[in-house]
Amino acid sequence: MKGFIDDLAGAIYDVFKFIFRSICYIVAGMVIVGVPMYLLILISNLFN
Repeated sequence: MKGFIDDLAGAIYDVFKFIFRSICYIVAGMVIVGVPMYLLILISNLFN
């Protein structure tokens, strides 16, 4: 029974780790792409 609980806890941990890592990659990508784009648009609007 202890092995089953350990396996179940490990599977739940892996799922949450995957979800957390995926969200972190999405947020990092949005920051890396979004901030420079926002700054370019802001600068272009100042000169327009």
